[in-house]
Amino acid sequence: MKAYEQVLETVELALAKGEYHYCIEFLLPQIESFPLSSKEGVNLRTILITALCGINKKKEAKRFCKELLKSYDNKTRENAKYLMEIIDSPEIKKPENWNVQFESDTSLNQKSLNSLRKKRKVLEKKKFINVTETPTGETKSFQKGFSLIIFFILLLLIPLLSGCVKVEDTLDLSEFNSITNNLVIESKYLKKFPWQLKFEEKMNDIFPNAEIEQEESTFSLKHKNLNLEDIKQVLKITQNTAGELAGGSTNIEINATQKNFIFFKKYFYRLDMDLNSVQGIDNLELIFKIIHPNKATLTSKNNSNLEITKNLIIWNLNQGQMNSLEFSFWSINKLLIGISTILIITILAYLLRFYRFKLGTDLPQLPSK
Repeated sequence: MKAYEQVLETVELALAKGEYHYCIEFLLPQIESFPLSSKEGVNLRTILITALCGINKKKEAKRFCKELLKSYDNKTRENAKYLMEIIDSPEIKKPENWNVQFESDTSLNQKSLNSLRKKRKVLEKKKFINVTETPTGETKSFQKGFSLIIFFILLLLIPLLSGCVKVEDTLDLSEFNSITNNLVIESKYLKKFPWQLKFEEKMNDIFPNAEIEQEESTFSLKHKNLNLEDIKQVLKITQNTAGELAGGSTNIEINATQKNFIFFKKYFYRLDMDLNSVQGIDNLELIFKIIHPNKATLTSKNNSNLEITKNLIIWNLNQGQMNSLEFSFWSINKLLIGISTILIITILAYLLRFYRFKLGTDLPQLPSK
C-alpha cells in the first residue's frame, strides 16, 4: 500500500507540473504491478491515459483505455467509455486567416524603413481608428438547417434518457418458509416510459393479490409469506415478462439445499441470472439484494460486483452475460432446541423431586407398631 501511495504522489505531482514525459517513463515499468481488478490499478491507468493524451500519443492511450473497458466494475467501464470518446474526438483545425504570421525580410532598405516611420507618425496623430471602410459582412439569422439539426439532437436525447432506470429486487430469506420479495423500478431522471407502464399493467393482471404501489416515477411489487418454490415461480414470471418487453429472453434459476447438524442447519444457495439478450442499454442499473439471517459466506470471492455486509448481499448485475452467485449461511434449529430444553427441564425437575424425597425431612415420625 505504501508503494502505491509513493507512486501516486510522484505521478500526480508530475502531472500537475505538466511533465507528461516523466510521468509516463516513471509509470510504465510499474503499471503491471497493480492489477486491473484493483482500484489502485484503475487509478494509475487513468493517470497514464491522461499523460499520453497530453503528448498526443492517442494509440497508446487507446490501448490502456481498452483494458479498462474489460473491467467487471460498471463505473470503471463507463469512465473508460467517456475517455475513449474524448480520445476519438476529431481535432479541430484552425483556419489560416485566424493566425497572424510575421515574416522577416532582410532585403528591406533604408528607404522602406523611412516610409514606415512616416506612416507611424500619421497614425499617431489620429485620435481614432477608421474602420468604416473595412467590410465585416452582413449579420444573418440562423438558417433552417440549424434548427433541424437542433431538433434532431433533442430527439436523440429522448431514447438516451429512457435508459436512466434503476431496477432493484430484494429477496428476504430471514425465514425459510416465509420469504418476502420486493421489486422496485425507479426512473431516475424523467417520468415513467411506455415500456414501464406496459410492465405495470401486466403485473397487475398476473398478480392481483400482491402489494402494488404506483407513484409518479416508481413502481413497487411485493410478495410476502411465500415458500421457496413460489418465489422461484414469481421471479421467473416477472423476469420473462420484462424480457418480452425488452425484446429478448431472460431466465433465472435458484437452487437451494440444506444440511442438518442436530441443533444447527446450513443453507446453500446458487443463483444464475441469464442476461445475454439484454445488452447495450445505457444507464440501466440492475441490482439484486439478498437479506439472510446470519453472516453469509461467498463461494467466489473475486466478484467485484458484490458488496456483502453482516445480513445483506448487494449484487450488481451485468448486461449481456450470465451472472452467477453462490453463498451459504448457518441457521439455528429452533424447534429441536426448544424440545431439548423442555426435556432437560423435565428431567432436572424429576431428579430434584426424587432425591429430595429420598433424603426425607426433619419432622418427627409416628411410632410403627
